[in-house]
Amino acid sequence: MNAAVALGIVAAVVLGTILIGLRGVRGVAMDPQEYIVGGRRFGALLLWLLLAGEIYTTFTFLGAAGWAYGKGAPAYYILCYGTLAYVISFFLAPPIHRIARERGYLTGPDFFTDRYGSRALGALVALLGFVMLVPYVTLQLTGLQILVQIAGYGSINPLGAVAVGFFLVAAFTYIAGLRGAAWASVVKDALVLLGVLFAGLVLPAHFFGSPAGALDAVLRDHPNWLTIAGPAAPNGITWVVTTTVLTACGFFMWPQSMAAIYSARDEDTLRRNAVFLPFYQVMLLLVFFAGFTALEVMPGLKGGDADKSFMLVVQKFYPAWVVGAIAAAGALAALVPAAVQLLAAASIVAKNVFADNGVARDPAAQTRTTRILVLVVALLAFGFWALAKTSLVGLLLIGYNGITQLFPGVVLGVTAHRPPALAVAAGIIAGILVLIYFALTSQSQLAGINTGLIALAANALVLAVSAPLLRGTRTST
Repeated sequence: MNAAVALGIVAAVVLGTILIGLRGVRGVAMDPQEYIVGGRRFGALLLWLLLAGEIYTTFTFLGAAGWAYGKGAPAYYILCYGTLAYVISFFLAPPIHRIARERGYLTGPDFFTDRYGSRALGALVALLGFVMLVPYVTLQLTGLQILVQIAGYGSINPLGAVAVGFFLVAAFTYIAGLRGAAWASVVKDALVLLGVLFAGLVLPAHFFGSPAGALDAVLRDHPNWLTIAGPAAPNGITWVVTTTVLTACGFFMWPQSMAAIYSARDEDTLRRNAVFLPFYQVMLLLVFFAGFTALEVMPGLKGGDADKSFMLVVQKFYPAWVVGAIAAAGALAALVPAAVQLLAAASIVAKNVFADNGVARDPAAQTRTTRILVLVVALLAFGFWALAKTSLVGLLLIGYNGITQLFPGVVLGVTAHRPPALAVAAGIIAGILVLIYFALTSQSQLAGINTGLIALAANALVLAVSAPLLRGTRTST
């Protein structure tokens, strides 16, 4: 009975949100510009909800609480990197938008293709974005699996339920495009806000009288839990700082984030969003309180089980309708961002690998190819998810390590004096090779430094050295 109530609420909320998203695109002609970047007409509110909808995902709902539970103070980086990224976007996003509007960009790789005069570089960036989006979509599926397991009280096969939910969203993305996802974000953000308020305020108050009471209990039983370790320690202060810098630089490098920048009505809309988006970081702080509460109430969870900590407390101590409501909010936090990510991965391949090289070039064919690729990406991500055994934060960091390698090329791309395309490509490839080396040797940090930042430094060094040597060369397109 409990499972039927909780899962019924989850199903009703997910289906209702999909219908709202479909209603938002009723009667809209889906050419590539409308399908991929929402017709470039999103105002401040809809853009704010879209950016938050794709950024604050099931990672917010489960991963942040899981790291507060399983790691303690190193989780502070999660509070820091978004705010730093918004500062960067205040200065970087408006010129990107201005150039994109003038030149008619649809995808992030279009920026590289045009600014550096190389379709080959655009294709390289598209393939990198595609590959790095797979673990990001997998993150959403891993979170959805946790939510279905808990809402089902162990009575159903989560694999089947996740498959149904995910492919419903793939079908929704196939039909509705970016505008539909933005309207779905309206519902998602409202429910996630309520869920986070419950997690961060009601839950600790239930057991300890207040969030402060939960922190007091953690400090009493785990005196060093809220203290960041020294510079050379694993996940110490050096790791926190370098990871914050790395992820802040990569925050808006994702293909879906570039598409969101393109979809803004004007540059002032982007600046206003950069000012107000940091308010979402308060939500993350509340999720930490849920993780700290779970640490005291249900200690002993290890590894990936820490991601379940907050929801296990809800399942054990609250009625089924509460479990269903919180799981429904979490399911939307997985599925709505997944819709945007599927669209982003499909669109960059359709545009920059196929259309730019003479395959399916006319608008109708490009939209059709993008829609088909949405389903292909969904199948690939689902297969990767079925094999992946990594925590939510681990999956996110895998993606960030790779996608941040685009940062030097984007920053230099808005300037008048740009390096040669070959130098940008050499830097990206150097960074990826460094990441592959660290992955093969199972190193995520070196002397406390996040290896993704080491790869970014190698990228910048190769770019700086090769640019003068290659200046005057012309890349074959």
